[in-house]
Amino acid sequence: MEKIRISSLAKELGVKSNLLIEKCHEKGLSHIHHHANTITPEQAEMIRQVLRPVVKVTTPKEESKPVAGIPVKPVVEQKKEEKVENVEKTAPQPVHTAKVVQPARVVKMQKNVPPQQQIVKVTPVKTFWKKRPQPQHQPQYKRREYGGENVETKKVAVKEKETKIVMELPITVKDLSAKLGIRANEIITKLLLGHNIRATINQILSEDIVKLLGIEFGVEIAIRKSEAAEDHSYLVEKLPEKAEDVIHRAPIVTFLGHVDHGKTSLLDCIRRTNVAAGEVGGITQHIGAYKVEMNGKPIVFLDTPGHEAFTAMRARGANITDIVVLVVAADDGVMPQTEEALNHAKAANVPIVVALNKIDKPGINPLRVKQQLASLDLAPEEWGGKTQFVETSAISKRGIDTLLERLLLEAEILELKANPKNPARGVVLEAHLSEGRGVVANVLIQDGTLRQGDVILCGKTFGRARLITTDRGKEIKAAGPSTPVSVSDFSEVPEAGDKFYVVSDIQKARDVAEERVVKVRETSLAKHQHVTLDSLYSKIAEGKVKEIKVILKADYKGSVEVLKKALEELTTAEIKVKILHCGVGGITESDVLLADASDAIVIGFYVTTEDRARIQAEDKGVDIRLYKIIYDATNEIKAAMEGMLEPESKEVVLGQVEIRHVYNISKFGNVAGCYVKSGKITRNASVRLIRNMIIIYDGKLESLKIVKDDAREVRAGFECGLKIANYDDIKVGDIVEAYEIQKIARTMAI
Repeated sequence: MEKIRISSLAKELGVKSNLLIEKCHEKGLSHIHHHANTITPEQAEMIRQVLRPVVKVTTPKEESKPVAGIPVKPVVEQKKEEKVENVEKTAPQPVHTAKVVQPARVVKMQKNVPPQQQIVKVTPVKTFWKKRPQPQHQPQYKRREYGGENVETKKVAVKEKETKIVMELPITVKDLSAKLGIRANEIITKLLLGHNIRATINQILSEDIVKLLGIEFGVEIAIRKSEAAEDHSYLVEKLPEKAEDVIHRAPIVTFLGHVDHGKTSLLDCIRRTNVAAGEVGGITQHIGAYKVEMNGKPIVFLDTPGHEAFTAMRARGANITDIVVLVVAADDGVMPQTEEALNHAKAANVPIVVALNKIDKPGINPLRVKQQLASLDLAPEEWGGKTQFVETSAISKRGIDTLLERLLLEAEILELKANPKNPARGVVLEAHLSEGRGVVANVLIQDGTLRQGDVILCGKTFGRARLITTDRGKEIKAAGPSTPVSVSDFSEVPEAGDKFYVVSDIQKARDVAEERVVKVRETSLAKHQHVTLDSLYSKIAEGKVKEIKVILKADYKGSVEVLKKALEELTTAEIKVKILHCGVGGITESDVLLADASDAIVIGFYVTTEDRARIQAEDKGVDIRLYKIIYDATNEIKAAMEGMLEPESKEVVLGQVEIRHVYNISKFGNVAGCYVKSGKITRNASVRLIRNMIIIYDGKLESLKIVKDDAREVRAGFECGLKIANYDDIKVGDIVEAYEIQKIARTMAI
């Protein structure tokens, strides 16, 4: 439900925003204080009923009744010399010259005949058109009746200033100036004085600042995302949504875990024993996903190279995974990559099912593994937690069916649904250039049905789905929701994680793809800026950050624990330090990907950064900090957090002034002749008027003079003259106390 801004409602009703805010308060909407606040459509309708004038339509005193089924217009007795008037007393309506309603000449009622038997003759009034001499650029026509006066002439509508405009990111000061019709210097001044932002004419402005400037200039600015970030729903053919068309779709599951803990073995075991027969299954690993069935219900498994690809897709906005299976070997337990995979799954905010693999090996201790996972906030259901644990073995096939049943249970809780009648949309899993087929993309359909010949828009590429195949090379005509397929004939090789849509027109798809290529460079200038320790204060001031997310890497496990504890102790009521992931070893590409997807800061202690990770961090704008002393790390984050704390306000009394004379000047009011008893009084200071130890007035000075000259300050022992702004009730003996409010930076105590 889209809310309505107060300023927009005020323009609609033709009243000032202040009056509208008062009416909102009368109706109990006490949270409305500014013309930029919003209210619901129901509340807006309530306010319209209050402010909209009651329209009264005058009706004739006598009305004629229909005779023999013929509707008769109201008859009013008139004298011959009276004029015929047909003026509506409702709201004014525009007069169209093409359709002119001719008034009817009305006859008198017949005498001695009941009204029900009156026969009324209606004859049209003869009219003629006479063109009035008007300028060529403003033609007007005037109608005259026989024996009558001139009827109201047509009014030419005046074009009003636009109150709502649409702009597309990135937006510079120059673009905003051209769109609003306001000089760029005026916008730059408004940014400096009103928002403390130093900008140039080619500076790219953030979305929030653009909207605020629009409000200040009285124009509502709607931001349309750049083509690279849009879902292009406007290109997709709209179909009526029916409840009976929506069906339950198969869950999409990803396996994550430590190396050699049996992820691939479990996937192969599931595929060999439960692969769906016929055309619905058989998608091999090179396609990146395959579908199996359990009790007639399908499940889609993603076969990714690891959590790096999993996080890379999430960083591109492709949250395609519904459930994560965390594979943990019962003999090894929780390992470094197990924790890393768990943190990736938590950051993606998806349900987690734990598979305790290799359960048939001798000498294992499942209880120890459960305790390790419980310490990582994965408590089993039998311990009162929310995580499902399944004991599995890829060799003996133990627990495979139970795992699939648990996954279907999680899918029922999630209530995953899709509409197969919609145009298809989904995500590219991987793509490559095939020698015989051209560009081939392995895609996963999330909603709708992909049919052979459909036009596809995918990132910076487009094409037709000329060939849809399974892993066996068998061609299929259509593929429904939650189905992984291989599609050929794209203009370029798309990137993994790119979203694709089926559109109705290939020319539109080509135009958008070409426009995306052009805008990649422009969009990179206004791309998302990650949080850094240097930009932390500005991010908090904008309300974008409520917690600092940190990824820790150190040389030893003990160092990790000490640094983690020291950083977590910096958490305050206003801002929280959240350790997203911690581990032993150097900073890798995986750490940078997780920081990019989760907007985190990477901190390394006595470790280095891989070359590829460093290049990737520079490209994505991820902040990496390396330290050799723990206190250096804590002090830097502490200093950044202290800069975010709201400063304390402290009142400081500057001095006291005694009023000894009061002069009344007709043009200026009462002026006080004073003597500074202590301290000083400054021109810009706040003052309070004290009489008999009671504060009478609190305000500002209008002027401060020594004899006839303006003074910036007057110290103790000197005389001066002053005028209190907007206040004249001063008397001899009153004390004027000067004071100021000082902002004192707050510090954090560890």
